[in-house]
Amino acid sequence: MQKKKFPRVQDVVGQIHALAPAALAEEWDNVGLQVGDPAAEVRRLCVALDPSSAVVAEAVAAEAQLLLTHHPLIFRPLKNLTPTDDAGRVLLQAARSELAVLCAHTNLDRARFGLNDWLAETLGLEQCTVLQTAGGDLFKLVVFVPCGYENAVASALFEGGAGHIGEYDQCSFRTVGSGTFRPGVHSNPFIGQVGGGRETVRELRLETVVPREHLARAVQRMVKAHPYEEVAYDLIPLHNRRLDVGLGRIGRLATAQSLDAFAARVRTALGCAAPRVVGDAECTVRKVAVCAGSGASLIGEAARQGVDVLVTGDVKYHEAQNALSQGLALIDAGHFATERILVPRLAEWLGQRFEERGWATEIMQARGEIDPFRMV
Repeated sequence: MQKKKFPRVQDVVGQIHALAPAALAEEWDNVGLQVGDPAAEVRRLCVALDPSSAVVAEAVAAEAQLLLTHHPLIFRPLKNLTPTDDAGRVLLQAARSELAVLCAHTNLDRARFGLNDWLAETLGLEQCTVLQTAGGDLFKLVVFVPCGYENAVASALFEGGAGHIGEYDQCSFRTVGSGTFRPGVHSNPFIGQVGGGRETVRELRLETVVPREHLARAVQRMVKAHPYEEVAYDLIPLHNRRLDVGLGRIGRLATAQSLDAFAARVRTALGCAAPRVVGDAECTVRKVAVCAGSGASLIGEAARQGVDVLVTGDVKYHEAQNALSQGLALIDAGHFATERILVPRLAEWLGQRFEERGWATEIMQARGEIDPFRMV
């Protein structure tokens, strides 16, 4: 009988960061492994929305070695670790039970094929694009390669995550010129001789783009594939906006509906008791924006892009007034309802990845989580 294979905690972290790279997280956020041994074996994994004491107890009772949550257990640096506050109490509870806790928060919100894509799909939206894109996540990488070696170096860069522009990959630009250098006394030159004169070599300037989250891996693979002892390359920060990642999504309904009819659709799809609706009940809804969790900060951007209604949670009174003044309808389905779809979808995604790798880890979904708000 073939022995079952199980991943380490660090292997699961790698899979999560392949879907939602940590570099996509907001600056104020704290994502990744929160507590636990990266080398520990994971035979059972529990997926949940919150790392609450009750969820940790459920995972421990099920003999799980890893708890994967959306919301972080540690938001800010801890000054002490005691059971006198919620974070300290849960951290100690997890550590005593040797339960590792891993978080994928705003990195999963912003990721392509992440939480907001799942929310848009759940509500039946089509032709989806990112609602709020951001600049500063792209770099231009320029490297100088002796002619004849450019394809090997380019392939290494592409395998490292470089060269993606929209729906195209392996994108690059190449120009030929002359490079000069003189080998030093302690060098081991690929071309030329130590103590020789200045060399002039026909080289190729290879340019491509690299997302921030793949930068280290792409450079590492490029250097390994390059024939030179010392690789000359430039990294140039770009202000170009990435269209593939960001907060929220915009999509269209196959058939236009009234606002109240669409609100009923949201209530059924997300299982929320009574969504709060802002706007005329009979206004026509076709172009829809979504942002799981708290998305009121996107009201202005949604209005600017001509959205009919924004579906999100945690909308305040003055934010609702602001939306009305801009002609934007709102459906506040609640923080919990717009995010809890993550649990089954993330469990399903992990199950597929584990199966591809032959990992026998059992994946369970936390069952005890409920919306802290109730309607009376």
